[in-house]
Amino acid sequence: MTGDPVTTATVQTLETPDGAFTLIVDSGARVLASGWTADADALVVRVHPVLRPADLVPGQTAAGAAVTAYYAGDLASVVTVPVRQHGTDLQLQGWAELRRIEPGAPLSYAEFAARLGKPSAARVAASICARNAPALFVPCHRVLRNDGSLGGFAWGTPVKHALLERERG
Repeated sequence: MTGDPVTTATVQTLETPDGAFTLIVDSGARVLASGWTADADALVVRVHPVLRPADLVPGQTAAGAAVTAYYAGDLASVVTVPVRQHGTDLQLQGWAELRRIEPGAPLSYAEFAARLGKPSAARVAASICARNAPALFVPCHRVLRNDGSLGGFAWGTPVKHALLERERG
């Protein structure tokens, strides 16, 4: 998805049980990037260059309210928030599929690849997760190594573990 270029975006940082969580939201209330950091610059570089905002202004967002709801127990709140990503057709398909993984029911990279119609492409599936800029809103943390171990996560495996435990109930 490309559409209009992003010139200015809103940045918001919240405190969560997993540490500072910052999000960057475009003028259409779509999350461009998010993650467990207080450093907005660390998020800007994760946004695809065609969507990367030139300016950030601090503010409150509906997406921030969804993060608060998630940490209060409404685990579905974040996947209803619109996101804006740019990538190949397969990446876009993968990011949409990540939003369909139910909390508490993580998939392996092989299972995720099979859902994409590419059952032998676990590495491709892992790459889709790695290039996911709006973490939590597109829950790439719900994909595990084929042996059930955590695997990598841009925001650290302790955060991934905490998210999965929270979602396990």
